[in-house]
Amino acid sequence: MALYVIKRLITMIPVLIGITLISFFIIHLAPGKPTDILTELNPKITPEARERLEKLYGLDKPLHIQYLMWLKKVVRLDFGNSFSTDRRPVIEKIKERLPVTILINLLSILLILVTAIPIGVYSAVRQYSFFDKVMTVFVFVGFATPTFWLALLLMILFGIYLGWLPISGLTSLGYEKLTLWGKFTDLAQHLLLPVFVSAFGGLAGLSRYMRSNMLEVIRQDYITTARAKGLPERRVIYRHALRNALLPVITILGLSVPGLIGGSVIFETIFAIPGMGQLFYQGVLMRDYPLIMGILVIGAFLTLLGNLLADLAYALADPRIRLGG
Repeated sequence: MALYVIKRLITMIPVLIGITLISFFIIHLAPGKPTDILTELNPKITPEARERLEKLYGLDKPLHIQYLMWLKKVVRLDFGNSFSTDRRPVIEKIKERLPVTILINLLSILLILVTAIPIGVYSAVRQYSFFDKVMTVFVFVGFATPTFWLALLLMILFGIYLGWLPISGLTSLGYEKLTLWGKFTDLAQHLLLPVFVSAFGGLAGLSRYMRSNMLEVIRQDYITTARAKGLPERRVIYRHALRNALLPVITILGLSVPGLIGGSVIFETIFAIPGMGQLFYQGVLMRDYPLIMGILVIGAFLTLLGNLLADLAYALADPRIRLGG
């Protein structure tokens, strides 16, 4: 298992390089330059000043030279300085925002797992029951509801009409003066809506996948044999059927990691959460190339790491894969 993990980590290197190469050239295809943000609104800027700014940012060099210079820095874990007015190192900006995004995504995945799997199992065991029909409607609603629209509805309902939950930010004013339990409660109230919005689509889809897999598994001959031996129904479902039904779900969950990370841009912007999604959105508006590339690299690495963890979970769920490796 350790050798397999090492091999996967090594193969991630060329994949990351390929992702950075494509991303670097694509973001430079967008119209406009970072210097336009600083010069277009200032009529006193001369052409010479524009050239000096481009030279300062290294934009006067050919594109492939810019990429090689950037890649040389990234090897040393140096993403360069932001093109914004503060000129702060990109890695510092990411360090400030990354824990928030990881926390929200981990909570979303946890919510999806602890909710979708029981719903899918119960819907499969009680096929065509009232609960199964209600969950079917829930799945269609989950797939059809846009994330931003759901977020706005929840903000209006729970934040404005009922006043139960805050609708923006990560903490309240005076957070530092609260007790430890008060800080935990305040943070939980601010995270409740973003985590639910982030997990809603995945929850609907994964519960349906789980139901479909369970229906297929419980019709297999070995399940019939287990029941014929007189095993309790709970043991048949949760020990024999569930483990095999989880295999496709683990794969789907690993593939859903990029969607969760990408969705951070939407709900972090709507809820004004200081995470990587909001930072990425601001970087795109400012055409901050080093910041955009830094976030894309971190996001790509987390995505590849999520796929690796999904493969490891796949091996843990299926002894045949683990022993075969």
